[in-house]
Amino acid sequence: MPARSFLPTLAFAVAVALAPQGTRAADADWPSYLGDAAASHYSPLRQITPSNVSRLKVAWTYHAGGADPQNRSQIQCNPLVIGEVLYGTSPDQRAFALDAATGRELWRFDPASQPGIAKSGVNRGLAYWTDGTEKRILYGNHHYLHALDATTGRRIASFGKEGSVDLEQGLGRDVRGLAIQANTPGIVYRDLIILGTRLGEGPAPAAPGHIRAYNVRTGALVWRFNTIPHPGEFGYETWPPDAWKHVGGANVWAGFSVDEKRGIVFCPTGSPSFDFWGGDRIGQNLFADCLVALDAATGQRKWHYQFVHHDLWDRDLPAPPNLISVVHRGKKTDAVAQVTKSGHVFVFNRDTGEPLFPIHEVPVPSSDLQGESAWPTQPLPEKPEPFARQLITHRELTDLTPESHRAALERFSRIRPHTPFLPPSREGTLIFPGFDGGAEWGGAAADPDGILYVNANEMAWILAMVETKGRAGGPSAGGEAIYTQICAACHGPDKKGNAAGNVPSLVDVSKRLKKDDILAVLERGKNVMPSFAFLNAAQKEAVANHLLGTETPPTNDAAHKEEPGAADVLGTIPYSMTGYNRWIDTNGYPAIKPPWGTLNAIDLNTGEYRWRVPLGEFPALAAKGVPPTGTENYGGPVVTAGGLVFIAASRDEQFRAFDRKTGRELLKTPLPAAGYATPASYKVGNRQYVVIACGGGKIGTKSGDSYVAFALP
Repeated sequence: MPARSFLPTLAFAVAVALAPQGTRAADADWPSYLGDAAASHYSPLRQITPSNVSRLKVAWTYHAGGADPQNRSQIQCNPLVIGEVLYGTSPDQRAFALDAATGRELWRFDPASQPGIAKSGVNRGLAYWTDGTEKRILYGNHHYLHALDATTGRRIASFGKEGSVDLEQGLGRDVRGLAIQANTPGIVYRDLIILGTRLGEGPAPAAPGHIRAYNVRTGALVWRFNTIPHPGEFGYETWPPDAWKHVGGANVWAGFSVDEKRGIVFCPTGSPSFDFWGGDRIGQNLFADCLVALDAATGQRKWHYQFVHHDLWDRDLPAPPNLISVVHRGKKTDAVAQVTKSGHVFVFNRDTGEPLFPIHEVPVPSSDLQGESAWPTQPLPEKPEPFARQLITHRELTDLTPESHRAALERFSRIRPHTPFLPPSREGTLIFPGFDGGAEWGGAAADPDGILYVNANEMAWILAMVETKGRAGGPSAGGEAIYTQICAACHGPDKKGNAAGNVPSLVDVSKRLKKDDILAVLERGKNVMPSFAFLNAAQKEAVANHLLGTETPPTNDAAHKEEPGAADVLGTIPYSMTGYNRWIDTNGYPAIKPPWGTLNAIDLNTGEYRWRVPLGEFPALAAKGVPPTGTENYGGPVVTAGGLVFIAASRDEQFRAFDRKTGRELLKTPLPAAGYATPASYKVGNRQYVVIACGGGKIGTKSGDSYVAFALP
């Protein structure tokens, strides 16, 4: 690891002082999450081209530290580069600044250095603000938003409370102890930072996902848009009357884009909680699963579009929309394009929300779960065609080996026949594309010609619902009942966990953890696991005893006093799920035929495809002569004026470059760990760089701690 300097060097101070104030810094910088306020993933740099990209070499490698030795940590950060300084985050949520030409560390900040602030979850990036004199880095960790001096890395004491804003405050109801994480950076508009949060999505109680804007100087809350409307607000009638008091979610966890000229912020919201049963939220559920266009200065709604009505499939909008200009009906039109987990692209007029291609409401199946009422139709765009397959029949099942085909066919025969928008069921419902897309949080890149570049997963997942056991609420609830409702969705009813999802097994957990350790994890969370601090002491104790095998029959509720602030709201949801289960064959490969991951170029002027290629491969299959299959992938692409699309994302731990016009792979080079992040491209002096965070740690791959920058020799 490079020697750490906790005080800025003179050269660094000068570099920051001279940092350009525009959004593009003479085309040299990467000044915003995903490149710019339009979330374009686009670099105007031209030094690296299809003719010389094969000569790229590693220019520098920075080891941030903080990787989990058990391979459960990640780096999902798309770094900023401003005035020859790179800003990023480590696997354990520290922020840092580097010399962007050499990778030398300039400063480092640990949010946990302030008492009472923990580190958990993942971080996807940071935000930058300047008034021409003062310069700040803003980033989220746990349920806090931090403001740092960009020159020194020290907290801005006048921002919030000693440099941090507590995001549990200002949501309109008591959400203490509920899962709230600021994992994706907010977006800066003038003197505001507009912020969303990641929230709980399971049967446990969840906070509401209201969108908030804070003053970047003081941390004061300036406006809030209620994504679950309160009485008298537009959309209130699309929920049961009291839903705003207890239903959570409908949050922007994926990030924003801003049209700075029009003063519009585009907000892609997620599903309401619980993800897979909505009997307590019957209705259309605005503004969940919507693209909401707000006045960036005031938070007032201009228009919205809902992609999934009464979501039962966890069809969150997974990425910020791309602001793109296209030629539509012979006229140049400023548009906004939203990719989805289902593998669709919806394209709208940026001012009015009018679709540029027809969208049809299609009848979908009803639900047979107790208390549920699925919405009768769902919207599908006429163009472009989906960038992921939409239907699985027996013809799509794997045929890599006769044994794997027979096993897949046998499993296929026991679940409900697949059709899009088939509601969750006890028998098992195929989710395809899966919970992670189609498109995922890496999002899409857009070039000035109106071409969208998006990577896709084509993985099938199986969702099965189970009835909750007993009454999970109350201070003396049984640990098994609580575990079934709030833990089994990730760790599984059998406690075996999910290696592909970085969820550890809890079988024989007593051999590695004591009760105090388990109670601490429930209270504070760990890695990607959120806090379950909303449970009271008796409920936490019951869960710990259940996991340790020391549980005794629960006593009468009347024998206990409810603790102040404890949530006695468990037990109101009649169903949980058996886990987030990828459908994998007997050899460990996806149970459907490839491709399992693709990279696509879509002309949004016409709605037609330019090209589509597999993204990634399995070395063992390649060694047997199997053509590239593509792999599950996380993190997005970058497109450059030099004619290239750069992307890591694949589980084979490679970094690739493709010809922007043809999709031909021009570069494949190994990384120290998988790059589940979006690259950034920038220029220092006369040299163009492309940098990627290599954190690995997903889908069974090893964790890493490095940032690797490439450049021409």
